[in-house]
Amino acid sequence: MEDNEIKKMVRDQYGKIANYSSSSCCSPSAEPKAASSCCGDTQSINELGYSIEELKNLPEGTNLGLGCGNPTASADLKEGEIVLDLGSGAGIDCFLAANKVGESGKVIGVDMTYQMLDKARENAIKGKYKNVEFRLGEIENLPVADNSVDVIISNCVINLSTDKKKVYEEAYRVLKPGGRIVVSDIVLYEELHESIKQNKSAYAGCVSGAMLKDDYLDLIKDVGFKLDKISEQTSCGTPSIAYKAETGEIVDASTIPKEKLEEMNKFANSIPATSLKVKAIKPN
Repeated sequence: MEDNEIKKMVRDQYGKIANYSSSSCCSPSAEPKAASSCCGDTQSINELGYSIEELKNLPEGTNLGLGCGNPTASADLKEGEIVLDLGSGAGIDCFLAANKVGESGKVIGVDMTYQMLDKARENAIKGKYKNVEFRLGEIENLPVADNSVDVIISNCVINLSTDKKKVYEEAYRVLKPGGRIVVSDIVLYEELHESIKQNKSAYAGCVSGAMLKDDYLDLIKDVGFKLDKISEQTSCGTPSIAYKAETGEIVDASTIPKEKLEEMNKFANSIPATSLKVKAIKPN
């Protein structure tokens, strides 16, 4: 797939998600079913690092279940800080960050999808957030000034970019010296089968665009960041995509009864991926 084709496909897919007010990180269907997280249930929400208490205070329609972690939980946000969210979606992590930085702080969300921006702005009005701003833009070319941000967060988005190095170069540019970036993202333990790499649903589902874990971490360091903390979230409920090794068939796991999926997984290879949480610092 060409880069422009991938970008259009991702934009269209997440525009549909915003319109349907449902979830997909990891659900490849064109009209995804509503869910409370990318992994589905309350237990999974807790595993991602969110608490029911903090989520219930957010505007309705904020949590579309698109994440693979909770970067705000590890960002050590302080009052008065300026926070930038890469791929802000309907605003869930922006609003959680806004609650932590307070009225003296500011949160900027950047997203390339008009529908998501509309939804996020509506949610900001519903929640009466005065310290949050949403901007149209691509994370490879951020509409943000140099050295102007204290903290960057991103949740299950960078894997969707076709130029991840440019994303981290842009993050480095806009961060103040000493600033930090906290990212939850999907990475791979081993290379994917070619049929998965070329599958559009698997790309929009945060799988086929993912990098190998070691390559991902090396990229962050090569840009100039100093790695601070690294952790993995390997358990995320029932997988959303199943792969039959003998046929190369991609199967949307959300359409398969749980019992059948368990049976199928006896002879299917699981996707060798995990949710990685990385905290890195821009040196002074």
